[in-house]
Formats: sequence, structure tokens, C-alpha cells
Amino acid sequence: MPNPNRGSVGFKSSEFEQEYERPSKSELKRQMSELQKLGQDLVDQPRDRVKRVPMPEDVRDAILECQKITDHEGRRRQLQFVGKKMRTLDEDEVAVIQRTIEGWRGASKADTAALHAIERKREKLLADDKALTTLMEEHPELDVQHLRTLIRNARKEQAENKPPKAYRELFQVLKQLAKPAAAAEDEDGDEQDEQDDE
Repeated sequence: MPNPNRGSVGFKSSEFEQEYERPSKSELKRQMSELQKLGQDLVDQPRDRVKRVPMPEDVRDAILECQKITDHEGRRRQLQFVGKKMRTLDEDEVAVIQRTIEGWRGASKADTAALHAIERKREKLLADDKALTTLMEEHPELDVQHLRTLIRNARKEQAENKPPKAYRELFQVLKQLAKPAAAAEDEDGDEQDEQDDE
């Protein structure tokens, strides 16, 4: 007859479980890989941007050094070192770096959207003569003759599959028009912030 108590020791195993205050190994590993990825994001940025990020000097030096290395294995080891340095940062320093990188991403998305808007405006000018009339009403300071010439030449380039010289020049003219408008919006936003502060 089998013994019903076989394998049983007479106590609940949960009695001896310890309460851990520290994070689990898998949680620590996740945090380490996130910091490693953050370091990789910084390494992928231009040097002048990295120099402006508020961080300890030794971490910045490790990142800038990693950017110089071209050898695959050397770069991999330096990235590991960057990750190790990133783990020395406290939560506030990491948060500042994350906000800075997110700000860069937001700025680049806004820049991309602005360029797409300029491209759409250029396509309208090439497709419809009324778009030029509308543009001239918005910006009377523009040289109408020059714009008409650019539009005519851009259409001709497209029709004959020629290099898009006038097409690009038209884009640059529209881009210059967009710059003062963006600067005015920034000033309006600053004035609004000052009024809100009062």
C-alpha cells in the first residue's frame, strides 16, 4: 500500500519563502538592455548633439569614443562599455537623456512634416495656375515673373525627363517662405507663454 505522506515533509513550502525588496533578475536584465539601447541611441546621434546632452563627463567620453571606432568587434565592446557607464546614472539623469532624445525625434518629425507640406505646395503650383495666384495673394513681395519662369521650366523638365533644376529651385523658394512663418509662430508661442505666466 502506497504511503500517503511520501514526499511530504509536513510543512508548507511558502513558509520559507523570502520577501525580496530588490527587482528580479529578469527585471534587472530588462533595465540593463533599455540602458544599453539608450546608449546606442546616443552613439547613433551626431557628435555635436551628444555634446549638448546633460550627462556625466565619463559617460559622454565613452559615447564619443564609441562613435570614432570603425572596427566591428571594437565598436561592439565599446558599446558594452557605454552600457556599463549608463548603468552608473541615477534615474533623474536617465530621464533627462530620454526626454532629450524624444525631443530630437519630435523635432525631426515636425521638420519632416514641414518639408512634406512644402512639397505638396510645389505640386499644386505645377498642377494648377490658380495656386500661383493664391500664393501671390499670401506673399505679395514675391517676384511673380521669376516664379512663373520656374514653374514653366519645372513642367518642361518633367515632360522631357530632364534633371530637375527648376523643380528644386522652386522648392527652395517655397522653403524660404516657410521659414519666416515658422519663426513668427515661435514668437507668437513665446508671447503667449509670457502672457500665461502673468
